[in-house]
Amino acid sequence: MLAPDDIAVSLYTGLADLPHFNPELEASLPQPVAHFRSLLQAADAVLICSPEYAHGVPGSLKNALDWVVSSGEFVYKPVALLNASPASTHAEASLLETLRVMTATIIEDACIRVPLMGRRLDAAGITADPQLSGLLTHNLSVFAKGIEATRIENENRYKEFM
Repeated sequence: MLAPDDIAVSLYTGLADLPHFNPELEASLPQPVAHFRSLLQAADAVLICSPEYAHGVPGSLKNALDWVVSSGEFVYKPVALLNASPASTHAEASLLETLRVMTATIIEDACIRVPLMGRRLDAAGITADPQLSGLLTHNLSVFAKGIEATRIENENRYKEFM
């Protein structure tokens, strides 16, 4: 694993299990949505890696975000974006706008583009590549510092209201 020792990374694989967003289902929340929300609530931060399709965010990711716009899981939550293509800028901009509307704390220095396009590497191949693994290790270290800074900022924000 490329993350610092004090960082645990969990991969969410349930995007396909989330039903199409429907605010009328809030009263009896579908189980996959409740589970997704609970994972986000428990997370100290969120790292999003998304491709770009037709200059936009894939529908499954946008759907997942729609389920948590009003429930608050992203409010002041540290977030970083990983982009696997230097040519993908439209989806990133759209995703950043959505996350800002949700009041996420974007750790700008931890948002990077990883030059994977056309390389067909799996996780082991990425880890074995010194350039890519070095870039990701550095990025995760920067993200960890951003998470800690956000935690302190949120504690101070909380103290102001008490």
